[in-house]
Amino acid sequence: MDHKKQASQILEAIGGKENISAATHCVTRLRLALHDEGIVDDEKLNKIDAVKGSFSTNGQFQIVIGQGTVDKVYKELVALAGIGESSKEEVKEASKGKMNPLQRGIKTLADIFIPILPAIVTAGLLLGINNILTAQGIFWDDQSVIDVYPQWADIANMIIIIANTAFTFLPGLIGWSAVKRFGGSPILGIVIGLILVHPELLNAWDYGNAVEEGSVPTWNLFGWEIEKIGYQGQVLPVLVAAYVLTKIELFMRKRTPDSIQLLVVGPVALLVTGFLTFMFIGPVTFAIGNFITDGLVAVFDSFATLGGLIYGGLYGVLVITGMHHTFLAVDIQLIGSTGTTFLWPMLALSNIAQGSAAFAIMLASRDEKLKGLGLSSGVSAYLGITEPALFGVNLRFKYPFVIAISSSAIAGLYISARGVLANSIGVGGVPGIFSIVSDYWFDFLIGMAIVIILPLVATYLYAKRKKDV
Repeated sequence: MDHKKQASQILEAIGGKENISAATHCVTRLRLALHDEGIVDDEKLNKIDAVKGSFSTNGQFQIVIGQGTVDKVYKELVALAGIGESSKEEVKEASKGKMNPLQRGIKTLADIFIPILPAIVTAGLLLGINNILTAQGIFWDDQSVIDVYPQWADIANMIIIIANTAFTFLPGLIGWSAVKRFGGSPILGIVIGLILVHPELLNAWDYGNAVEEGSVPTWNLFGWEIEKIGYQGQVLPVLVAAYVLTKIELFMRKRTPDSIQLLVVGPVALLVTGFLTFMFIGPVTFAIGNFITDGLVAVFDSFATLGGLIYGGLYGVLVITGMHHTFLAVDIQLIGSTGTTFLWPMLALSNIAQGSAAFAIMLASRDEKLKGLGLSSGVSAYLGITEPALFGVNLRFKYPFVIAISSSAIAGLYISARGVLANSIGVGGVPGIFSIVSDYWFDFLIGMAIVIILPLVATYLYAKRKKDV
């Protein structure tokens, strides 16, 4: 492939070098901050050999190129455009002005949770392995693998310790990522997060029983009783605490001489934030988080099929807008409060549906480039990454996307009616079954069959009839 020629064609299709404000790339995509996305010639862009799709999100115009090729095209692009190579942060900064307050809020959540996602997904997969070893009724009636083969019990115990660590110390992970995103010192974010799960505090998962027994420990600050509780599995307390910590740190850093910053800034910021968190931030956000969780649970308890139909169908739409990142926080909150989530299984099925629709276009198409794109993006969606399938194939022809979200709505209705739950967040595609509570594997497999067969068959037949691929 002539990378210089491909870069030149891309540059022409996006409106020339004058339209580029900043440019960077990730593993598979060019990520551009453009002055005017309205002048991009999408038809010309998508005909370029190197381009596998394009989409706009969070103020950035992203062009799917592919692993191993994108960096070569990028180098030629910046050379032809006469611009310097930019970092991802510089491109994000250049894109900020194009976002409204809601988009900026969603982007902030995404910037906080995406960096910790590998740890959470890994934990989910390991919990799935533990489930296979410890759940009864999978291979033998009323017995688990470790019941039949006790020599595996300690291995299962090691696995659960390794898997649970990310969830046990989740506030530490969120604290690190949030403070880094807000512009503070990440190490202080880790510390404030770990403070909230200190072993001296009452474990949040024991709080309900302690309230019933009247045994909640307290601090007495000059007659003011403050509950001495931790915030295991909670999202809101550490997010707000991280924001306050960063503001205090930055405020003091500007006003403290360099020679004593190490002795003053960190200790004062942590001490003040810690007191504010235990006295105000923690109790208020803990109540808000529980209210949100209880409200969602109540709605799905009362209207499970309707909720599954709506969320299962809308998730693909949320991915287009970027709003799906907000539900990652909701899933984590649900797992932290109840030990399971009913939302994540629908996410996994929605991703599979988009992959199936892309596979159908691959089978129906006579265009070799489109066949290759359908295959690669379909595999990617089956493994939890749907953007190539969404923007490269399904939205391009519209009807594959409509069929995919309709199929995931039907599957969402079914698994919600059956009460399917996940005990962790895993890979949001076919491997997602390992994160499902083992009692619901059969129902989840039926949901998987719906989103594999229905979009594949319906999209293929419609494409053959329409003859546009």
